Amino acid sequence: MASPMEQFQIKKIVDLPDFTIPGTNYTVDMAITNSSLAMFVAAGALILFFAFLTASPKVVPGRFQVVGEGVFTFIDDLATSVMGHEGRKYFPFIFTIFTFVLTMNLLGLIPGNFTATSQLAVTVTLAVLVFSLVLIIGFWKHGLGFFKLFVPSGLPLPMVPLLFLIELFSFLLRPVTLSLRLFGNMLGGHVALKVFAGFIVALGGMAFAGGFGLHNLGIAGAVLSMGGVVALTALELLVACLQAFVFAILTTIYLNDAVTAGHGH
Repeated sequence: MASPMEQFQIKKIVDLPDFTIPGTNYTVDMAITNSSLAMFVAAGALILFFAFLTASPKVVPGRFQVVGEGVFTFIDDLATSVMGHEGRKYFPFIFTIFTFVLTMNLLGLIPGNFTATSQLAVTVTLAVLVFSLVLIIGFWKHGLGFFKLFVPSGLPLPMVPLLFLIELFSFLLRPVTLSLRLFGNMLGGHVALKVFAGFIVALGGMAFAGGFGLHNLGIAGAVLSMGGVVALTALELLVACLQAFVFAILTTIYLNDAVTAGHGH
């Protein structure tokens, strides 16, 4: 029986020449892997879906247009509820992050597909992208006043150095927790699914190879394992949506901190 971790192995699909960064000896492997292909497919699916929706919008929307408009409204409400009117400026970024993560999560639930968000490199890249944007916006809008984010208003002066270090450390941990949360949930769920699917095969084989007692025991165990797979699949569907939402709402909160940093908190 294959290892539950085998599904997360990176495999080259198309081998391309390495790219050497000019002026250095550092080379980048440009090969297309199952992970990068999964991201390309997710991005392509999103582009095609919304291109189809916006090609001929109807006054009375069909089911697909309802889904697209529902996602649009959901993220718009999220951005404005957290950031106020300022959230409209950052809506495209938040919308892209949410739909991209959600699509990768959902495509990973299809048997045989690779789950890109189960790779730490992917989730870390997304988290660093969010963190970098927060820093750029924070310093661009407030300059050195961005550091007020780490000093709660009304704090007694003797406590400022200690609280500043604690808040700064907590801030620097944001990309770590943001990436690990998504990675851990997707990895754990898929491992559990693989284990229960392996039970179905193993117990089913025991039912056909064993005697009468083992036959009944194998069938009962295989049926229970199948029920576990169905339940876990439903749970993973919920987790896939929930983790995309968590990633989006934390992104919105972090962006709001960058926008309002000059006012303290």
